[in-house]
Amino acid sequence: MINKAKYNCIKELNKEGAPVVIAAVTQEIEAIINACTQNGIKVEGLCDSETRKVNKKIKGMEVIHTTSLPKKFPKARVIVAYHNIQEIVDQLTSMGYEDFYSPLEILKNYDPSKYEHNLSQSYIKNKILISVKSHEAYFDESLVHLRSLDIVITTKCSMKCESCANLMQYYTSPQNTDDKILTAVDNLNKNVDGISEFRIIGGEPLINKNWHKITNGVAEQDSNHKIFVYTNGTIPVKDDVLKSFHGKNINFYITDYGKLSRNIDRLEQSLKNHKINYYRRPAGNWVDCSSIRKHNRSPKDNAIMFKECCAKQFYTLLSGKLYTCPFISNAYELKAIPNNPMDYVDVLENNENLRKKIKRLVKMEKFFPACDFCDGRPYDPTTAKVYDGKGLIVAGKQTQNPISFKKN
Repeated sequence: MINKAKYNCIKELNKEGAPVVIAAVTQEIEAIINACTQNGIKVEGLCDSETRKVNKKIKGMEVIHTTSLPKKFPKARVIVAYHNIQEIVDQLTSMGYEDFYSPLEILKNYDPSKYEHNLSQSYIKNKILISVKSHEAYFDESLVHLRSLDIVITTKCSMKCESCANLMQYYTSPQNTDDKILTAVDNLNKNVDGISEFRIIGGEPLINKNWHKITNGVAEQDSNHKIFVYTNGTIPVKDDVLKSFHGKNINFYITDYGKLSRNIDRLEQSLKNHKINYYRRPAGNWVDCSSIRKHNRSPKDNAIMFKECCAKQFYTLLSGKLYTCPFISNAYELKAIPNNPMDYVDVLENNENLRKKIKRLVKMEKFFPACDFCDGRPYDPTTAKVYDGKGLIVAGKQTQNPISFKKN
C-alpha cells in the first residue's frame, strides 16, 4: 500500500505525539513555520536532502540532512513542504516513517504581510501560491497543474557557459524561438487547471528584440499570471519597456555572475526606479549535467535517476512543444537525440486529446525515453544513487566556441 500525506494537519498535529519535523527547506519555509506557530503547532526540526542547505539556521533551528533524521528524530510527524509531496513521502517511508502531512490547510489562511520574511512579500506570496496549488493537485488527481512553465524565446545567449544545464553551449546557429509562442501558451492555458509561474527564458531572453512584447502578451492573456523574466544581468532595459510593465504581474529573476553580469547594477536600479519586483541571487555552484550521451541504463536505473532529478518538473515550452525539463527540450531542438513522441506534447495541435496528453506528461512517475541521454541532475550529487556527472561545479565558466557533440 502506498503511504499518503494527510490534509488535516491542524487537528492532528496539536495532539500529543512524536515531534513535528518539516521535510524540504523550500523558499516558503519561513511561512510554513510561521503558519504552524499561528495554528499552535510546535516545529522541532528541519531536514533536507540537499547538502548546501544543511547546517543553515532557520527560525533558530539547524537544518539536518534527511539521512540524519532517524538519529535525531527516530520517530516524527512530518510536514512535507516540497511541491512534489509524494516523492518525500516515499523517501521517508523507506526510512521507517509513516505519519505525513501537507501544509495546505495552514497555508490557505496564512497572511504573509503579518510576518517578516527574508524574501520580499510579493515573492513569498507567489511561492505560497505555488505550494498551495501543487498540494491541491496532490489531493485531487484529476487536476493538471504546472508549478512553473519555462517559455524559451531564444537560444541566443550573451554568455558562453561551457556547462550550461540548458545546453546553450552546443548551439552553433542559435535562433529566436518565439514563432507562435503566444498561441502555444494560450492552448496550454486552456487545457490545464493552472500554471503558477511563467518564466521567460533563453539563452538570454533580452537578446530577442521582441522579448517585452512576448512578456506583455503572456501577461495580457490573464492578469493573474505571475511572470518572471530570467536574466543574467548583462543587458540593461530601457525605461519605455519597463513602463509597459506597469500594473502587470511581471517580475525579474536576476542571476549574478559577478563581473560577467556587467550591467546588473544598472538593471537593478532601473527596476527599483519603476517599482518592479525582482529577485537577485548569486550563481553559486551548478550540478554538472550538460553532457548529451546514450547511457543504455536499465529501466530500473532510469527510474531511480528520474526520481532523484531536481529538474523533472521544470516544464519547458520550446518551438511549440511541451517537455518535462530543459535538457530534453534543448536536446530535441539541437536534434541531438532520436525523436520519440513519448518525450513531449505538441501543444500547437489543439485538439480534444491535448489535455489527456499534457496530463500524461505532467503525471509521469517513471521516466522519459530521453532520460537515458542525460547524466542526471540530482538534488544532491554526493548522495545520488544514479548519476554520471562530475558533481558540483563552479557556475558560469566560459568557453570561446560552441562545444561539439555526437548526435545519437
